[in-house]
Amino acid sequence: MTTTEPPAPVPVTVTKTHGPAGREDTAPKSEGRVLNVFSHGVLVLWAVMVVLPLLWAVMTSFKDDRSIFGSPWALPRTLHFDNWSRAWTEANMSDYFLNTVLVVGGSLVGTLVLGSMAAYVLARFDFPGNRFIYYLFIGGMSFPVMLALVPLFYVVNNMGLLNTLHGLILVYIAYSLPFTVFFLTAFFRTLPTSVAEAAFVDGASHTRIFLQIMLPMAKPGLISVGIFNFLGQWNQYMLPTVLNTDPDKRVLTQGLVQLAVSQGYKGDWSGLFAGLVMAMLPVLAAYVVFQRQVVAGLTAGALK
Repeated sequence: MTTTEPPAPVPVTVTKTHGPAGREDTAPKSEGRVLNVFSHGVLVLWAVMVVLPLLWAVMTSFKDDRSIFGSPWALPRTLHFDNWSRAWTEANMSDYFLNTVLVVGGSLVGTLVLGSMAAYVLARFDFPGNRFIYYLFIGGMSFPVMLALVPLFYVVNNMGLLNTLHGLILVYIAYSLPFTVFFLTAFFRTLPTSVAEAAFVDGASHTRIFLQIMLPMAKPGLISVGIFNFLGQWNQYMLPTVLNTDPDKRVLTQGLVQLAVSQGYKGDWSGLFAGLVMAMLPVLAAYVVFQRQVVAGLTAGALK
């Protein structure tokens, strides 16, 4: 009688990955670190290139003319606040600042109201000619404004709006509408339609849906496009130079040029830098206050 013994169990060996396999796991991490260091270095370099000229302009606005040319990179030994008061009063920067606020404020309101209405209709309603009108606005973005300066001058003159602030406001609105409609049309398409449909079922009119539901939901997009239009209109020089030749109704960009050439070879450089900083402060303040809304408006379409 024979007995069969069960086979001995085969030992299971666990192999650990070393060498090349381990190096393959750590290679992407090291490459990612190198890429992060490079990208952060580029961003730091870009920030230095942007911030240093701004700080230098602010620093120079508190110097006198001799210090500006004698030691342009040194800190001011004495803060000359009279540069700002002289630019504000004697160089009429206060009048130019007020004219700019009126023109840019009126054009911003008109651009956002008309642009949001047109963009909402193009984004939410299907009708014959919808795409044609949309592409007309896009075509307006590609049309160089310099080619329209001569006919625009005669049109504004024939309408009796030459050398007037409200005429300049209308031109700014027409100049900014193509980009505003293009931006807000894409933004309105990303908004959910369920809320608007529920309000429509409850008996709300199209006007009420637009004013009380869609516009509050589009607040990030409105702020973003408003900031872009504000930057372009605040720094606009070509249009006011052609359409606004009245010395009493000049805007800031015209006033800065006038301040630079008013005294010929004896330029008031300290006053000029003070006026330049005055013109920059509203733009910087607007961006600092609304920077989160600008980022939210630019990324809203990608987050859907």
